[in-house]
Amino acid sequence: MSGAPIVVHRPSDSGGRRVSVHSHGQDEVLGTAYSDHDVAVFLEGAGITDPENIWDDPQWVEWSGGRAHDFTAA
Repeated sequence: MSGAPIVVHRPSDSGGRRVSVHSHGQDEVLGTAYSDHDVAVFLEGAGITDPENIWDDPQWVEWSGGRAHDFTAA
């Protein structure tokens, strides 16, 4: 793991990627994203006002187990 506070996990067998945030020593699952729009909505809900500005910054977001912005089934 990179230590980024936001992780977009590997694509699931049925498609979509779980999105989690690490804050105050705990991981919280924000939901399952099926598109970049879903990721943006989850991050906005977590208080990030401009998610498109950080989602390709590895200090903020780790795209784990697959290509960034790819939500197709594994």
